[in-house]
Amino acid sequence: MNKPIKKITIILTVISLFPIIFFSINEYLSLNKNEKIIQDIYKNQLEAIIFSINQYSDDIVRSWMFKTEDIIRQNKDEKLLEKSLKEYLPITQSVKNIVLADTSLDVLIAAKFSDSELISKIIKNNINLVRRFFIYKNQNYQKIESIDFGEDVLLLFVTNNDKICLFQLNKKDFVTKNLSGRIRSIASDQFMVGIFHSGNAVYSTENFTIEEAQQRANFWLIPGYQLAMSVKGDTLEEIIHTRIYTNIALIAALGLLMSIGMYFVYRNIKREMELAQIKSDFVSNVSHELRTPLALINMYAETLEMDRIKSEEKKKEYYSIISGETNRLSNIVNRILSFSKLEAGKRNFVLEKIDLNEIAKKIYATYLHHLQNRQFEFLFVTVGEIIIKGDKEAISEVIVNLIDNASKYSKEIKKIILRTGIQDGFGFVEVEDSGIGIAKEEQDKIFDKFYRASKGLIHDTKGTGIGLALVKYIVEGNNGKIELESDTSKGSKFRILFPLEEDKKYV
Repeated sequence: MNKPIKKITIILTVISLFPIIFFSINEYLSLNKNEKIIQDIYKNQLEAIIFSINQYSDDIVRSWMFKTEDIIRQNKDEKLLEKSLKEYLPITQSVKNIVLADTSLDVLIAAKFSDSELISKIIKNNINLVRRFFIYKNQNYQKIESIDFGEDVLLLFVTNNDKICLFQLNKKDFVTKNLSGRIRSIASDQFMVGIFHSGNAVYSTENFTIEEAQQRANFWLIPGYQLAMSVKGDTLEEIIHTRIYTNIALIAALGLLMSIGMYFVYRNIKREMELAQIKSDFVSNVSHELRTPLALINMYAETLEMDRIKSEEKKKEYYSIISGETNRLSNIVNRILSFSKLEAGKRNFVLEKIDLNEIAKKIYATYLHHLQNRQFEFLFVTVGEIIIKGDKEAISEVIVNLIDNASKYSKEIKKIILRTGIQDGFGFVEVEDSGIGIAKEEQDKIFDKFYRASKGLIHDTKGTGIGLALVKYIVEGNNGKIELESDTSKGSKFRILFPLEEDKKYV
């Protein structure tokens, strides 16, 4: 039977592990793919937001540039032009000065007082840039270039009026006064956005460091400034890790559930196969048990029928053997029928007050001569009256079964002790032998129906495998319990305990 069980174990293992392995591999591959997609989307989203802030700041400066061109176009007089530019400065909020120069690179107008020589020097140092800007202008494209100027930044561009223009812009004011509203609007409740310089926050919607930012980019208009942002709450990495751990936990839970399910399936299949094997052995054992007495009865009956035996003494011996084997056969059949009734729930026990000691005495007297003829030493140890409530016939059947087992499994030392007594509010009857005993690992199973020990000499002795199962059914049906002490080197002791009758006093 081991080979089919091994095959079933392998099949169940494959069935349980294959979907888990397949799901795990598929999940791992899809997880990597999904992670990349999520990361790309997330990165693109952050880049788009940063781009929009940069673009917004560029749009602000270009609006100033267009307004300056309008002022230049509307004011031909330099004094009026200077006055108009001064009046425009507060509107920009962060532009400290607007400087105009002509193609000769000389400063023409400064909206506020400034070092004309320094400004001219800056323009001349960027002469190549200015020339390129004029080329761009002729191609209908206006470019703005940032020049670092300490706390300020100079934004240089060429106007459509063929003027070189410089916006002297305070970096921090531009961020806090011109961009903060837009940044807060973009950040909303989902993002943290900040502008940093040398690792320090110039402005941010939340309290976070540039190292914590998930995406960074250079600020277009202000050299050395960086735009940085993060998603509020869990980071992308944390979300992905959470998903990974969740999936691993789900896979583990699935594996555990499938393993438990497979274990129960395996256990049930194994039980059914063992039961089928046990039933097969039962049929074989019963057949053998029935065949032996039938063969003896048939042989001795034929001998007597053919009148081959002339001696009366020999005839009596044959009659005695036929009678004994008939009783043995009857006991086997009765035991099977009794077990069948018990298992089908058709046998009802009539519980009444009975003397356990008296039942044991009668059985001892009945079996004494029979066992002595088989060279057994049969002893009876008793106490006084033991009143219990039980089915007299069924309890007698239990004691007979235990004595029968004791005699069957006794080999060299043929000694059986039938003992009655009182223990902790229970009356008991005990059958002790000095036979082959029962292995420790078998003792929990011997009361199962059809079970016969697979180890030791007990397996070599023929039997139906229902005797002790019958004992268990009867004892439980009479509110009793069974205790077993057994050692393969000393023999076995079966003790059957029944509750004492409550109105009876025992000393």
